[in-house]
Amino acid sequence: MREVDEALREDQLKTAMTRYGVVAGIAVVALLAALGGWLWWREHQQAVAGELGEKYTVALDQVEAGRLGPAKSALQPLTSEGPAGARAAALLMQAGIAAEEGRRAEAAKIYAQVATGSDMPQPYRDLATIRDVAINFDGLPPETVIARLKPLAVPGNPWFGSAGELVAAAYLKQGKNDLAGPLFAQIAKDPTVPETLRTRTRQMSGLLGVDAIVDVDKALVNSPVGGAAPAPAQ
Repeated sequence: MREVDEALREDQLKTAMTRYGVVAGIAVVALLAALGGWLWWREHQQAVAGELGEKYTVALDQVEAGRLGPAKSALQPLTSEGPAGARAAALLMQAGIAAEEGRRAEAAKIYAQVATGSDMPQPYRDLATIRDVAINFDGLPPETVIARLKPLAVPGNPWFGSAGELVAAAYLKQGKNDLAGPLFAQIAKDPTVPETLRTRTRQMSGLLGVDAIVDVDKALVNSPVGGAAPAPAQ
C-alpha cells in the first residue's frame, strides 16, 4: 500500500506542476506581476506627477481594458522619459505585454535590460530578474534559477512568494523534495503573500508531505474540489 500511495502522490505532483503553471504557464501572469510591482513601488516612492503621470494613466487604462496595441503606443515614449523608476515601470509593462502576446524573446530582453540597469530602483530590478527567470524557466538549469533567485526567496522580501515558488520548483527539478516542500510551506504560511499563490504552494507542500495549514477552515474553502491543483491565477 505504501508503494501505491507514493506512486499516486508522485502522479498528483506531476499533474499539479503542469496545471498551476510554475513551469508551463508562468509567463501568462507577467503583465499582472509587472503592474503589481509598479503599484508596490508607488506606495514607497514619490508618485510621478504632471504630464508624465497623465501618460501613465492612459497606458494603464489601456492595459486594464485589454487594449494592448494602444497600450504599447502609449508606453513607448515613457520608456525613455522621466526618472528611472518611471522608465523601469514602463519597460516592465512593455515586457509584460510582449510576454502576453507570445513574444517571449523580446520580453526576456526587456526584463534583462531592467534587471541589469544600474540606474533602476532595486525593487524593479528584482522584479525584472524574477520575470526573466520565469519566462525562461524551462530552458534554465535549476541551479541557475536557484542562484539568481535565492537571495530574493526570503521572508520579508516583497517578492518572497514569486521568487520562492520558482526556487522551490527548481528544487523539484533537481529531485530535492526535502528542500522544495518546506519552502512551498513557508510561502503558504506567509500572510503577506497573495492568497492565490498561498493556495498553490499549500497544495504543493501537501503533495510533498509537508503541512502548511494555518487556518483549516479557510484552507478548506480555498481548496479546489476533489484535490485538483488550482489553476494559475494572480
